[in-house]
Amino acid sequence: MLPFPTHRYPTFQPWPLPDRQWPSRQQTHAPIWLSTDLRDGNQALAEPLTVEQKLHFFDVLVQCGFKEIEVAFPAASQTDFDFVRRLIEDGRVPDDVTLQVITQSRVDLIARTFDALRGARRAIVHLYNATAPAWREMVFGLDVAGVTQLAVDGCRLIRKHAQQQPDTEWVFQYSPETFSATEAEVALSVCTAVIDCWGPTPSKPMILNLPATVEMSTPNTYADQIEWLSRRLPHRDSLILSVHPHNDRGSAVAAAELAMLAGAERVEGCLFGNGERTGNVDLVTLALNLYSQGLAPGLDFSDIDTLRRQVEDFLQLPVHPRHPYAGELVYTAFSGSHQDAIRKGLAQQKADEPWRVPYLPIDPADVGRSYEAVIRVNSQSGKGGISWLLERHYGLRLPRAFQTDLSHRAQLAADSDGKELEPIRLYALFEAAYLTPANNWRYQAHSLSNTANGAVTLEVQLLTANGPCTLRGSGQGLISALLDALPQAVQVLDYQEHALASGSDACAICYVELMLAAGKRVLAAATDADVERAALRAVLAGLTTTPTITSAEAAA
Repeated sequence: MLPFPTHRYPTFQPWPLPDRQWPSRQQTHAPIWLSTDLRDGNQALAEPLTVEQKLHFFDVLVQCGFKEIEVAFPAASQTDFDFVRRLIEDGRVPDDVTLQVITQSRVDLIARTFDALRGARRAIVHLYNATAPAWREMVFGLDVAGVTQLAVDGCRLIRKHAQQQPDTEWVFQYSPETFSATEAEVALSVCTAVIDCWGPTPSKPMILNLPATVEMSTPNTYADQIEWLSRRLPHRDSLILSVHPHNDRGSAVAAAELAMLAGAERVEGCLFGNGERTGNVDLVTLALNLYSQGLAPGLDFSDIDTLRRQVEDFLQLPVHPRHPYAGELVYTAFSGSHQDAIRKGLAQQKADEPWRVPYLPIDPADVGRSYEAVIRVNSQSGKGGISWLLERHYGLRLPRAFQTDLSHRAQLAADSDGKELEPIRLYALFEAAYLTPANNWRYQAHSLSNTANGAVTLEVQLLTANGPCTLRGSGQGLISALLDALPQAVQVLDYQEHALASGSDACAICYVELMLAAGKRVLAAATDADVERAALRAVLAGLTTTPTITSAEAAA
């Protein structure tokens, strides 16, 4: 195996911030959210969205609660331009929602951008240019003074166009596009020049967006960059500090979280992390991370399954089944120990108490997920998960011996089937093992009478292979009288019963664990509208039931 040429990739150098404050801070509120699904996310698609698709997607974003939405690069294509016009001319933008558009620092592009926004109630014009060394030198052939002048020229032109459309409330935003790779002092000098040009005030702030255009360091370094710059920017009270993390190293969510601790007040990203290369920061994960810590995210993801399906349909990109919070399997446990912990946690969780169910960071119901898929059974599952499913779907509250025995049977079935066991398959296993009537002792009827000494006398009519027969016995109760009537020695190790539902017509189920001759241990159950009949039928069924499966047998 050849070694990686690691010498080609220099270690990213930390920014000069020895007295960083962000590690000791705690997030107390949600940021301002900006969705860039319709712009940055759209530019990342092999087949960009049509105008109609973007209109529907815009409505979904509004329903989620986004108040700022970057809708287009109007000068990039006629489709983007037409989309912005449709939003404005058709009155599709709610009064509390602000459109954002992006442009490079070029005369023609800026003019086209303002043409697209004509008549908007409120709009953010987002200017960007690259500032990092590789881009300055290799792409634009400019020095620091050149990229600074490019930014300032764009700012002046934007201010001029805005003055020509006074009926629109304009907000200006600037991004040193490659901030994550820009030297500290260069980033400060370019941003300062833009701030001086636009002259923001506390009552009319500008947005300064600091993108990790390419994620080039660990999240803590990005946080250092944000805090370092935030401390040194002029007119800080007139700035809304924004971040736009990409996910090249797979840590965009962490980078955004630490950046907020470092002073970022606003986050730009996409639903489910769509975007160029490895994507933008995932706003669903970021928002629900806040929610899991007791902070209101300000976005509505209460029907996460519908949202996921809508976005998948728009983008023709699947959301991974293990995606945090939204994946199809993210609230699903197959592991036996996990299932047991979840089952016990759900049983003890009270609605008015803090959520503390093991393995579930939030209540799935809070994002519109049902409990049906929380526990699913395969060959890795245990008795806790099987019991939970049977109780939830069929009302069965299995005694511990039944849980253990049925889990062995389910494991054998899962290994044999080679796939997940649905609740209906689990019930079929339960029914075959414990509920199937005994062929040799089929219950027909019974009568019970009290004796003078407080005991009871039982008479049971059966249908056997040799025809009808009657058993008679007495004892201190129904079960002891039945055991007395049996022609063979039987010991009841455990007996439990419960109703399968509520109401006058509900059936009862009885579970028995019996010890037969020669130490043969069996489990059996029976259901009936009458609990006495259920108890008798359960014991009789146990006389010819398959013995319980031992752990060693299951393993073999």
